[in-house]
Amino acid sequence: MGRLIDQYIRNAEERERAEKVEALAAIFADRASVHDREGSFPHQNFADMHEAGYLKLTVPKEFGGEEISLYELVSMQERLAYGDGSTALAVGWHLGQVLHLRTTRKWPGRLFDELCRAIVADGAMINTFASESGSGSPSRGGKPETTAIRTDGGWLITGRKTFSTLSPILDRFVVSAYIPEEDSTADFLIYNNDRVSIIETWDTIGMRATGSHDVVLDRAFAAEGSRLSGKGIDDGGGWLLHIPACYLGIAMAARDFAISFAQMYRPNHLQGPIAELATVQQSIGQMEAELRTARCLVYAAADRWDQEKVSRPSLKSELGLAKYMATNNSIKVVDMAMRIVGGSSLSKKMPLERFYRDVRAGLHNPPMDNMVLHTLAADALNERNAD
Repeated sequence: MGRLIDQYIRNAEERERAEKVEALAAIFADRASVHDREGSFPHQNFADMHEAGYLKLTVPKEFGGEEISLYELVSMQERLAYGDGSTALAVGWHLGQVLHLRTTRKWPGRLFDELCRAIVADGAMINTFASESGSGSPSRGGKPETTAIRTDGGWLITGRKTFSTLSPILDRFVVSAYIPEEDSTADFLIYNNDRVSIIETWDTIGMRATGSHDVVLDRAFAAEGSRLSGKGIDDGGGWLLHIPACYLGIAMAARDFAISFAQMYRPNHLQGPIAELATVQQSIGQMEAELRTARCLVYAAADRWDQEKVSRPSLKSELGLAKYMATNNSIKVVDMAMRIVGGSSLSKKMPLERFYRDVRAGLHNPPMDNMVLHTLAADALNERNAD
């Protein structure tokens, strides 16, 4: 029987990419505990990904990228997270947003073309910094306290952003800001400069190496052409599946560790390893049910998004459900893995305790559980009204 993680590989090209990513994941796994303990940003991981071509996976082919599908992005991110969840989640924001920009064309062509060329040539990356301590997650509709004031040739941006993943390594990023004179909100592309500073606030229970520090902008200049309209094609937000893919990868790593442990560990009162015990087999079966169900939903949602381009906006509920099931089921899988391994799973010498901490971060990535359930309920109620 082949490995569970290979279940959704469809062809030789995908298998070749998967093998390359697994090689990176194995290297990152060896470094993960150090970065987790220190809360340090894994710069070498990103240098390795640039050299391996990972950062350009979602860049259009016309610029030298791979232009992979959402389905393939899910597969790659799951495998990378198998080695290091923090690195996978962090780079996922970059890869996912490039895919999003590719499909929506919401950026001016000149800026997107320039970004793609910089990714391929220099390993540049992008992320959007929108969360703030005062307004919370932008997915809940809060108005940013960061402001944009018009000046000669552009805008002066002032504010403080939280959860700014990849902040230690980005040379450019997008921020949301309120424009008082228009009573409106817009996004602005900012190039890192001396009016931008990083406050190293990221000291969390899990995902400790994502570099999600606070970014402070003190009248940082954004050129007139760097205001982003936000217009473009509605793609349903499929790119956000990079998030559940990451947590599935962590759960898969926990599952494999627990199974390997169960097959090898034999207490002196047993004739064979604990994998022969009915109770342990029951727990393994529960892990399989949770993990396989979640993976099926995520890969099916990604495939539908790839195939049904016209109906992408109507897939938001399915995409949200996939994320909901993947993150919650992954938490259950890691918990069961720790129960199988027992008290030693709490040891810092084992990766399970890191998996346990990292996987919980999925609850706080968009879309949030209550938002997904609200959307599903609205769909159900509107379905009756449609009759």
